[in-house]
Amino acid sequence: MKINVLITCGATWTAIDDVRVISNISTGEMGHLIAKAFKRAGARVTVIEGPVTHSLSDRGIKIIKYRFFDELAGLLKAELVKKYDVVIHAAAVSDFRVGKVNKNKITSAKPLTLRLVRTPKLIEQIKLLSPESFLVGFKLGSRLDPKNIFKTVKTLFSKSGCDLVVANTLKNGYQGYIVNADGEVLSKTDCKQTLAKELLKYVSLRAKRSNDTR
Repeated sequence: MKINVLITCGATWTAIDDVRVISNISTGEMGHLIAKAFKRAGARVTVIEGPVTHSLSDRGIKIIKYRFFDELAGLLKAELVKKYDVVIHAAAVSDFRVGKVNKNKITSAKPLTLRLVRTPKLIEQIKLLSPESFLVGFKLGSRLDPKNIFKTVKTLFSKSGCDLVVANTLKNGYQGYIVNADGEVLSKTDCKQTLAKELLKYVSLRAKRSNDTR
């Protein structure tokens, strides 16, 4: 499968002051599994990797590191100019940042109140920058209703132009669903490794159809 694939993964930081950050518990594992699956299938893989539990180490995969939200935004913009065939946006991107970041460390001698503001949705910029890319988005929920999966992810299709979305949850063990723009659940699994293989399968089918119509 000779395609170029861009994958984002890991947590994303936003600063509180010059030493403290707001983050999340993403390990980057899902993105790593997807990257390895595509690499084994012969794809040329680039990973934009945030702060993760264990950094990806694979000589056949190009890895670009980031820590903060603004770094990820800049790297995405720079990479998408290269027109990847597939973009898999699995990073756990910060939804909020501090309205005013302190330039120095804030004293811990008294209680602190932070005013948070929303960050821009980076996934909504991907198709604008690279409209021909096949876009896979991710939606993590505390709970997922198997009967209403599409309701959970439909804005990623309507606002971000995703071609596939992975809805997943860590509540009571991992559960992942691959959903298409018609609302069909193409795959359901409780195993991250299986989800990576299933995602590869559906992206490969799309790539084959594209080649057949050329």
